[in-house]
Formats: sequence, structure tokens, C-alpha cells
Amino acid sequence: ILTQIPVELLREYLEKKKKPLYRDQDLGVGMMFLPKDDQYAQSYAKKLVEDSVKREGLAFLGWREVPHDASCLGRKAIETQPLILQALVARTDDSSDDEFERKLFLAQNTIENKTYDAKFTGLYICSFSSRTIVYKGLLTPQQLRKFYTDLKSPKFTSAFALFHQRYSTNTFPTWHLAHPFRMLAHNGEINTIRGNRNLMRARENSTAYGVWGDRFSDLKPLIQPDMSDSATFDNALQLLTLGGRNPLHAAMIMAPMAWEKDKDLSPETRAFFRYHSCMLEPWDGPAALVFTDGKVIGASLDRNGLRPARFKIFDDGYVILASEAGLVHDFPGKVIRSGRLAPGRMIAVDLIEKKFFDDDELKARFTTDPHYKEWCEAHLTN
Repeated sequence: ILTQIPVELLREYLEKKKKPLYRDQDLGVGMMFLPKDDQYAQSYAKKLVEDSVKREGLAFLGWREVPHDASCLGRKAIETQPLILQALVARTDDSSDDEFERKLFLAQNTIENKTYDAKFTGLYICSFSSRTIVYKGLLTPQQLRKFYTDLKSPKFTSAFALFHQRYSTNTFPTWHLAHPFRMLAHNGEINTIRGNRNLMRARENSTAYGVWGDRFSDLKPLIQPDMSDSATFDNALQLLTLGGRNPLHAAMIMAPMAWEKDKDLSPETRAFFRYHSCMLEPWDGPAALVFTDGKVIGASLDRNGLRPARFKIFDDGYVILASEAGLVHDFPGKVIRSGRLAPGRMIAVDLIEKKFFDDDELKARFTTDPHYKEWCEAHLTN
């Protein structure tokens, strides 16, 4: 499950350790799997994390061992269970929230790159953010809340919950390949994944560094090796989002609608997709995608549209979307709107503006910029 960071819960923990937060938004949390029975490997991983955090000018507040109850686990899950820790860090300057998030991302990539260089395979970062956190594992849905006792605490609050109830059909179940990933839960498969991975590797030689400047080299490899198709999509989505794009914009160009022969599209919308097709190839499914950066939550179908995704909006403000009808049997409130996603379509909830957006509104928001049409007409030929 992917949620907002339970600041109240973690603030209480830090106050007991005499490391109180100046502001709640200054807290960053890394949810990590470490080798369970190898103290040398644990020490190596911890030092790697602490050094990488300090390199970004952040304060390392300490390690929190995540409370859990393993009595509910099956044999395979117990045998492979990692040590589950949270690395608690803090912003130390007046950098913006987006800059703080990028520093955590750079620390995450530095940690991973050093593990690749050292051929160290015992460390996995589930999430490293000042906005979101991931609790996951080799668990059934019924076991999740029993295993992670944090989820039972009344101090664990979140405006949203993004979840996934099964494993990918093309990977063997493991703790680190469970959904959600850092921004994404994904139902289906990316069938263009080999080409997508190859082209992302080719982009590592780009000289357009954007917001990363001379730190771009610290992002390599852009895609984690030996991971699932969902994790690969998640890597690319996180990179585009932290590089400065709205996650809805990023998902729209990664999994575009079938725009080429759609006669109903406006010239501006057609130009938007044509322009971005030169920047990024489509990641084709069939796939239903739900994603968040902690500020906005989006859900979309790829252009094949072969996965179900139904939603309901309630009069008390709740929005629920899932691939199965009747997922929640006793949800409070009255349904004021319901529907389903169509191929290449998207819906979103903006937690900052506190608004629901349907596909037409999102297309109008991102595709109507006249510059895309001007650039295509000036620089592209069929």
C-alpha cells in the first residue's frame, strides 16, 4: 500500500528519541529492505544510506525498525523476510519542497548505484520521499494489516491509499517486487518493455540535463536492472516527474492515447501527442495504471484498453477506483457519479486543489498549449 507519510506517528517516535521536527514537511522517509541475518551487510547498507543522505546536505535523524508481526506469514515469506527499516532524514535549509524531493531521489540513486558497483544485492529501497511511503511485502491482502502494525495505529492517517492485491504474472513473487512501487501500481503488463528499456538506456548519453545539471550522471542507470516491467515503468515515471513534469503529463506521454487516426481530436491535442512522440516512445500494455506523487493521484488505461478500471465518487468526498466492481461493500456516502476508464483515457484527484478531473479536463489542461502545434509545423515533416 502506498500512502502519505504518517507524520504524526513518526513525529511521536522522533520526539521520544529527542529529535523533534521543526516542521512536519521537513521529514523524509526511506522505507528499506536490508539483509535479515547478516550483520556485516546490514552495517554496510546503513553506512551507505547515511553517507548518501549527508552528501545531499540532509540531516540523518536515525533508523526506525518497522514494527511487524510475522506470525501471520507463510513459510516462503518467513524464509525470505528482510530486515525492514525506515531511514528518517530531515531538510536542513530553505530549499523548496520539490528541491527536497529531488535531493532524496539523488540520495536514493547514489545508494543504488553504489550497490550495483559493489555487486551488493541485499538492499532494496521501497520508497524514499518527503510525501509518500510504501508498505509492501510477500503478503496476501489479509496479511498486510496484521503484519505491519503501523497500519493499525490511529495516528497513521492519509488522504489516499494506493494498493495492489496480486503479483505480476511474469515474475516470481518476492518481497521487493510486490506492488506498489515508488509511484505506481499497475494491473496488466507492458508488452513493449524490451524496447522501452533499451531506449531509456540510450538516453543515459543525453546532453540535455534539465534540472539535474552536473548531477545527471548520478542518475545512471536510469532504469533499475533485473526488475519487473512495472518497476521499469515506475522508474521512468519518477524520473520524468522529478525532472519537472506534472505526473499526469508524464503518464500521458508514456502511455498515450491512439491519437494518429482520431478525427475527433483538436489540432492542438494532436500536436501535443505528435510532439511528445518524438521525445518518448509509447509504453504499450494492456495496462491499467494508478500513480501518485503525493500531491495528485491519477489513473489511466493505455491505448489498448484491455484492463478494467471502474470508479465511483461519493457525496462525502470519497473517490474509489479499482479493477473489480463491488470492492468495498459498506462504503459510506451516496454515489453521485460512477464510470469506467476507456482506452487512452485518464482521471485524477488533485489533493492540493481538492478537485476531481475527468479526461476532457485533463486533456484541456495539458494539450491545448498552441506552442506544440507551432513547433510541429515548424520542425516536423511527415
